[in-house]
Amino acid sequence: MEKSEVQRKVQLATSEEVFRKTGRIFVPVASSARHVHLCRADVERLFGPGHQLTVFRMLSQPGQYACTEQVTIVGPKGQLAKVRVLGPERSATQVEIAMTDSFKLGIKAPVRMSGKTAGTPGCRLVGPAGEIELSEGVIIAARHLHLSEAQCALFGLRDGQPVRLRAEGERAVVFENVIVRSGKGHDMEVHIDTDEANAIAMRGTPMMEVLP
Repeated sequence: MEKSEVQRKVQLATSEEVFRKTGRIFVPVASSARHVHLCRADVERLFGPGHQLTVFRMLSQPGQYACTEQVTIVGPKGQLAKVRVLGPERSATQVEIAMTDSFKLGIKAPVRMSGKTAGTPGCRLVGPAGEIELSEGVIIAARHLHLSEAQCALFGLRDGQPVRLRAEGERAVVFENVIVRSGKGHDMEVHIDTDEANAIAMRGTPMMEVLP
């Protein structure tokens, strides 16, 4: 078992124990870098017919993984190379970037929850075997809190509920409108993007408190 996995298990167990004793909710937070989700057709267009995504490393959310495959995102003003593809494949291709990335690309990406891509701008994706032009699918991911159904029930929270999170430290801040995402395939972890992580000078995998 890797050190990071051990640390995560300890954090989750500690969080639940603290809640049972004090009623306060502390959750681990992770920074989510720019990445791309691909549908089957686009995997083949970018990497070749019959290509299967290969696991680079497993992620904290059940069944999710970073892939060996990388692409280049091209916008009207610039491009971002070596952007990691995340698996497994999805029904529709989606590109998730930070606000600073949108400035470099020249794409006015809206803040959306994952999967909510209707009416969003597109971009060009370039892979080793080809390229595709997306008509939509580029978003800045809304900050969110993953919880399993059991964790949601324990804490008295519900899927889709907005909560507030407090980050401690020299650059302490309260994050508003953090959306709870619960159900199959979710486990306790807050996801913020790299801009937000840099704003609080985040190091490692700290804990944030869910405010009442």
